[in-house]
Amino acid sequence: MDTQPDVIVVGLGAIGSALTCALAQRGAKVLGIDRFHPPHDRGSSHGLTRITRLAVGEGAAYVPLAQRSHERWRELEALTGRVLYRRTGMLLLASSGAARTGMHGQAGFFDRTAALARQFSIAHERLDARAVRERFPAFEMVEGDSAYFEPEAGLLRPEACIAAQLEVADRHGAVLRLGEPMLAVEAAGDGRAGASVRTQQGTYRAARVVLCTGAWLPGQVGGPLAAPRLRVLRQVLHWFETEQPGWYDPAHCPVFIWLHGPREEDAMYGFPMGDGQPGVKVATEQTARDTDPDAVDRGIAPAEVQAMFEEHVRGRLRGLRPHSVHGTTCLYTMAADGRFVVDRHPRLDAVTVVSPCSGHGFKHSAGLGEAIAQQLLGETPFASLAPFAIGAA
Repeated sequence: MDTQPDVIVVGLGAIGSALTCALAQRGAKVLGIDRFHPPHDRGSSHGLTRITRLAVGEGAAYVPLAQRSHERWRELEALTGRVLYRRTGMLLLASSGAARTGMHGQAGFFDRTAALARQFSIAHERLDARAVRERFPAFEMVEGDSAYFEPEAGLLRPEACIAAQLEVADRHGAVLRLGEPMLAVEAAGDGRAGASVRTQQGTYRAARVVLCTGAWLPGQVGGPLAAPRLRVLRQVLHWFETEQPGWYDPAHCPVFIWLHGPREEDAMYGFPMGDGQPGVKVATEQTARDTDPDAVDRGIAPAEVQAMFEEHVRGRLRGLRPHSVHGTTCLYTMAADGRFVVDRHPRLDAVTVVSPCSGHGFKHSAGLGEAIAQQLLGETPFASLAPFAIGAA
């Protein structure tokens, strides 16, 4: 880059790539830095598919971000020719007695989702167990279970989304420095405004720096963002063999979330087939054990596969066998209240920290990146970022 950038974005995963793209499209001079070569499988933005939904039970502040993201995915598809979003619909299922179960820090997740659909006029249906079994044979619901169906929901292809945003950013003049770990972020010094980023290859200065470093963020910032405010959690994704692939074809199977017990960990989510793996992707979320992003166990033990099948899959998803045909791990950066963090660095005024995570970030990332870009460039963001301040209630 011949001239000093306006903004340096560190970390080019879901939100960093979206922010870099949105800034570059607005004519800003942007430098994007990543320790790896995104899209990659070392952080939180991989695994072939991610759920996207509009009536997000996490709260009303997220709905405009999800809605705008859906528009952005279509815009990026038109610009790049890549397939990023597939409309499959989504089933949110609640076994009898689980309608009040919490998820992502919000109690009563099922009822909150339906209430937000009504509030924002998002198309949806309420279905009973019989209707679900007739329309979607993969799901073994019983009388007393509840279902919410959202037809505009579906799946995103995270690796393709990141690649598309970096491609568009590059077209608009962004400079991308990949495979370059950040060593430090500091005040610009010499009485100058702004901040500097030091890497193994050099030091870069800009008026604004944004840290979107995911699981590495707590260790880089510390203070009010250190544990327990942000915790890094290892998650496991499983692909189970099926004897009924037709039931899991996207034409007959939506993406789904199933709350099946009173505890927040009594939940699973999954996808139809079609991601290139010969199995059905299913996962849960664990919040009990923290990990180090540089020392995370990438292996998956047979006991983990067995526990996933016995505790979540058996008796609920028809036609699946307890044999895993594929598996991978990813990292959650989980806030204690399940919210995002978008705020000034606690010590550096020219630095913004962004952690749109807690297990529900990817669906919002394109819209959130645009809103942050608007804020950095002095525009009024299309959605308020105030709910994501570090000290917000």
